Order: sequence, then C-alpha cells, then structure tokens
Amino acid sequence: MNGTFSGGYLSKGNHCIGESLYHFEWCTKYRYKMFRKSENKKLCETVLNEVAERHGIKIAELSVMPEHVHIIGDIPPVMSVSKAFNLLKGASSYELFRRQPKFRLRYPRGHLWSPGKFYRTVSDVNVDTAINYVRNQAVMQASLDKFNVSA
Repeated sequence: MNGTFSGGYLSKGNHCIGESLYHFEWCTKYRYKMFRKSENKKLCETVLNEVAERHGIKIAELSVMPEHVHIIGDIPPVMSVSKAFNLLKGASSYELFRRQPKFRLRYPRGHLWSPGKFYRTVSDVNVDTAINYVRNQAVMQASLDKFNVSA
C-alpha cells in the first residue's frame, strides 16, 4: 500500500455506508511508453495521488507501468465509476502536461490517455458469500424475530 489508504474498506456518507473499492486501469494513447523513464513514472504517481486526494478517492495500491496505469481505489459513496475515471484521467493529464511540457511533443493535441478503460469491483467478500447472505435473509430474520419482545 502506498500510505494514503486507511485500511478500512467501508466508506461512510451522511445517510449511507458501503464499500466502493475498484480496480481501475487505463492506457496511454497509442500505448506509447510515456512512463518508461523513472522520473516520468514518479511524476505520474505523484500527480495521481494528488488528484485522488483532492477528490476524496483513497488509493490502496497504485502501479504506473510504461504505457498503462493500475489503481485499486476506494471512491466516495456518492461518486460514480465514470466520474472517478473522468477525474483521475482528466486531472492527471492536465497536470502531467503542465509539469512535463515535453509530453506535448508526443501528444500535441493534449490527449495523453486513450479513451478506453477497465474497471472491476474489488471486495473481501466473494460472489457466493454475498448470494448466500441474500438468500438466507428470511431464515436469519425469522430467528431474530423470536427474540423480539412486543411492548
């Protein structure tokens, strides 16, 4: 872990609590190896951490490869996956071009990231556990109702 993640997976909002942990992945446009140099890789890591912190996204793990990025991140309960991608890709692109003007030699129109993206939910509970939990709610509720005392 990179130190920005508190370790707790449940996020709390005003009227909600839940887990919004995702694996995000996206590539540079044309798969150019923009982060082959260690200083560019480090810059990308720094920028992504800053952008995530600014928008309330907690990064559990970050890996910047020469031509793509992986993030395991916890997004706020009110943020959609699409919004998280827009913020991470858009703001990081803007900051990378601002801090490393030579990137414009490769991308003169300012499009660092490809339009494609990958995401998947990540959880400490597997699908079978969740399905069994939902299926057995009636049984569990019935056993709890036995202990209810009517006033």
